[in-house]
Amino acid sequence: MELKRTVGIESQLEAVAALQEPLRRALYFYVASQDAEVSRDQAAEGLGISRALAAFHLDKLVVAGLLESSYRRLTGRSGPGAGRPSKLYRRSAKAVRVSLPPRRYDLAAQLLAGALAEGGGAEAVAALERSAHAWGQNLGKERRSRLGPRPSRRRLVGAALDALADLGFEPRRQGDGTLTLRNCPFDARHSGALELVCGMNVALCRGLLEGLEVPGLEARLEPGPDRCCVVFHAT
Repeated sequence: MELKRTVGIESQLEAVAALQEPLRRALYFYVASQDAEVSRDQAAEGLGISRALAAFHLDKLVVAGLLESSYRRLTGRSGPGAGRPSKLYRRSAKAVRVSLPPRRYDLAAQLLAGALAEGGGAEAVAALERSAHAWGQNLGKERRSRLGPRPSRRRLVGAALDALADLGFEPRRQGDGTLTLRNCPFDARHSGALELVCGMNVALCRGLLEGLEVPGLEARLEPGPDRCCVVFHAT
């Protein structure tokens, strides 16, 4: 009897398999960690490998759907003498989730968020934010308990960054002292309930800071392109 195969699951498994090769996996995480598109030369230099080897694995990641590529002249010039455009790479918007047998918890969450946003009412929204705040606060308390008595502010901020990274927010320190989150693990822009998810995010982050008891750091709701809606400011 012929087995029926799910095309969606096969695609996800192929994407995961593409990361099995250690160097390819390292290149993916290198590109994903950058704030701008990455050229083949930059990737090769970043990992200390040849340009040809970097190009080979980067293009394999594009085929797998994990990276996206584009062409642009890095000199900023155009016309004769401007040189050939460089091939640049950035992380794909494709999310890889593998569950056997198939589970669609993300779809369930999206449908629940849509229903809540449409007719849940103010009290339901407030209950969601209270729940997110309490969850973040408990996480913060647990992380603080690992630091021992009277931890320094630097260690507390580091613990907050580690917790946010573990949750998939991809925190980044900016030159002006603020902390931004490069990724929304709840995919607020495509959830169908942007304001609802953003309110949940900021409540969770504020709870985390309270649980850790981080002095002089505040989570604010400041939506921006290509990042999470929460920004941390020194106060």
